[in-house]
Amino acid sequence: MDAFINLLRQRYQNHPEHFRSDKMCFLDHIFSRQWRASNPDFKSDTPDANGLGRRLPRGAWNYHAGVIPSFCQSKKVWGVDVDDIYAPVNFKNQHWIAIWISIPTRHIVVWDNIVSHISPEELDEVMEPFVTMVPYLLVECALSDEQKVQYTLEPYTHARQTVGVPQCRAGDCGPFTLKYIECHALGIEFPSAFDKKHGKTIREKMALDIFRELPMCHEWENEDNDENLATYD
Repeated sequence: MDAFINLLRQRYQNHPEHFRSDKMCFLDHIFSRQWRASNPDFKSDTPDANGLGRRLPRGAWNYHAGVIPSFCQSKKVWGVDVDDIYAPVNFKNQHWIAIWISIPTRHIVVWDNIVSHISPEELDEVMEPFVTMVPYLLVECALSDEQKVQYTLEPYTHARQTVGVPQCRAGDCGPFTLKYIECHALGIEFPSAFDKKHGKTIREKMALDIFRELPMCHEWENEDNDENLATYD
C-alpha cells in the first residue's frame, strides 16, 4: 500500500501540473492506523476552558507541517498549503477503504469497494478519529485567533460515496483503494475498465509502475512514527 502512495507522492512532486490541485497531500497507512489507535486517549482527555488540551497522536504536528511522511517531504502546512488529504484506511485487518479529507468543505468522502463489508455504524466508528481530530489539530496549530475561529472544533461530516464507485472482489480491495485515490487526485472519472473483472490486471500494472518508477521502494517503506506505534509487530 505504502509503496504506491510513495509513487503518487513522487509523481506529484515531479509533475504537480498533472494533478487537479497543487494543494494536496498523500498519507500512508501509518497515519490512519495511528490516529485510530490514539482515539481512545483523545476522547478520554478533559479539555481546557477553550476546548483544547487533549492528547493528539504523536507526530500529529509533523503531519500538519508536512514534515512527515518523510519520503518526498512536502513541508506543506494543512489548511494553508494543503486543502485535500488522501489516505488508505484499514478495517480490522480485513478490508481497505480510501478517504478524501477536504479541509475547505469540512467533509470527508469515503470510497469503499465492498460496501457490504462495513456497516454504517461501523463506518461512523472508523471515521470518528478523522472527523474530530483533523479540525482539532488545525485549531491547535493555528497561528492566530482569527485562524482558530475560521477552523473551529466542530467535527467534520463524512459520507460513503456509492454512485459511480467501482466494486471489487474480495482480495482486491487494496489496489482498488489506491486507484480511487489516484483517479480522484488526477481529476479523472473512474475508468470503465476499473471493475471486478480487471482486478488482477490493475494489481499487475500498479506493481509494474512501482518497479519502473520507484525501484528502491522497499528501502523507502515509510517508517515514520513506527517507534510510536508497533506498526510492523
